[in-house]
Amino acid sequence: MTAEVLSHSRFDVYRAVTDSIIAAIEAGAGEFVMPWHDDGVAIAKPQNALTQMEYHGINVLALWAQADLSGYRSGYWASYRQWQHAGAQVVKGAEGSTIVFFKRIEGEPAEGEPTSVRLVARASRVFNADQVAGWQPPAPSRSYGDAQTTESVETFIAATKALVHRGGSIACYHITDDYIEMPERSRFIGSTTISATEAYSATLLHELVHWAGARHRLARFGEGLSKDEVPAEELVAEIGAAFLCADLGVSNQPRPDHAAYVAHWLQLLKNDARAIFTASRLANQAATYLHEMASTSDW
Repeated sequence: MTAEVLSHSRFDVYRAVTDSIIAAIEAGAGEFVMPWHDDGVAIAKPQNALTQMEYHGINVLALWAQADLSGYRSGYWASYRQWQHAGAQVVKGAEGSTIVFFKRIEGEPAEGEPTSVRLVARASRVFNADQVAGWQPPAPSRSYGDAQTTESVETFIAATKALVHRGGSIACYHITDDYIEMPERSRFIGSTTISATEAYSATLLHELVHWAGARHRLARFGEGLSKDEVPAEELVAEIGAAFLCADLGVSNQPRPDHAAYVAHWLQLLKNDARAIFTASRLANQAATYLHEMASTSDW
């Protein structure tokens, strides 16, 4: 994807992206709705309108949050120049949304040392398809919430070989014994925006992201989590589940038992502009790890 770099040397890309996500959270915090759950926005991962490539990591959250905040219904984005190349025109007065890319910068090596390479965050602006004229999106490649989606989730879970004990009273990952506990499907209820089966699948995928973080897998945590570590891990699992739900076509919504963590997540983001970048990186790592595990399974 080409990028139009914001040239202002004092522009804090971490703070800008974090603030946009905080604004989206605060706009719906009374209902404990995270911006990457809003069913008013296309749940598929944001996609570049010119290249057809999906955005990744923090840019997924940033664009979901901006779409939620601005009421955009499309999941397609592109830079000003890319829209021009696509034969479309950004409407006058439209404001772009910030995305991030990382540029490799080689430093001068010390004598006898290899060249040092560091990644520096850079920002660019993209516009949603709702902000342009003269462009029609491609036909959707799949539908969401149908029987095929349910089957794909079950196949995915089985292929990871995660141990799932069904029939419990809560949904959680047991670190010590390395298994996921899930209530029976019949205990999940639907709503106007999500079926009971989709709610079950979204919850199971959340716990699967926790499972992937075990010490003998991705090692996000050891034998347990301290009270102070729980909000950050929940944020990773929630984002990771949102990524997997988008990948597998599951309509996602917040889990009621995680409502108490919203205030912690919000404070975490306000205190540390890079917290959401870390969480999204770890969530993306978990989703990629699980996809690789599922694809190489011989079950």
